[in-house]
Amino acid sequence: MNAVATGQALAPDATPDAAPHTARRTRLRDYQAQLLARMQAAQNGAPEAGHQLGVMIGSERYLLELTEAGEIVPLAQLAGVPLTQPWYLGLANVRGSLLGVIDLARYFDKDASAAGPEARLVSLAPRLGFNCALLVTRVYGLRRAAAMTPDGQQETRLRDLDGNAWTPLSLAALVREERFLHVALAPTNI
Repeated sequence: MNAVATGQALAPDATPDAAPHTARRTRLRDYQAQLLARMQAAQNGAPEAGHQLGVMIGSERYLLELTEAGEIVPLAQLAGVPLTQPWYLGLANVRGSLLGVIDLARYFDKDASAAGPEARLVSLAPRLGFNCALLVTRVYGLRRAAAMTPDGQQETRLRDLDGNAWTPLSLAALVREERFLHVALAPTNI
């Protein structure tokens, strides 16, 4: 039921259809503020560090430790960098900082991509020492690995109450991988 039907007054420039849209935007803004507060609390070692950030990369669900993840932002315009690996998408300007953007789906599987309408950039936490953002297909928000059960088929995977499989992904381990550190094409590939 909208405000006109209930007799509630609308703002002078509001239309009956604007009220649900405004409420959705307010809920989304509140959710984003809560998520940011929890991520900052986790990075500062606060008690909510038991939460992980649930993301989709390609068609797989992953759990990222909040202490290893930074900011979540919409996909920004990228400046391409020549002679780099196909999974290295280029540079993005995020709040005045240049971040190298990695398409993690393509990094894991050369025929995949995380690009899509719900794709987001997840920057790495400053403590990891990399000005880098990961392109993820979708952000699900906070999850608790402690509330999940081990997957009987793969010991590294977990299942939530809805039966979805989640794989923990250590960003600290990722940034130590030799392949991740070398974004330039090898001279034989040029």
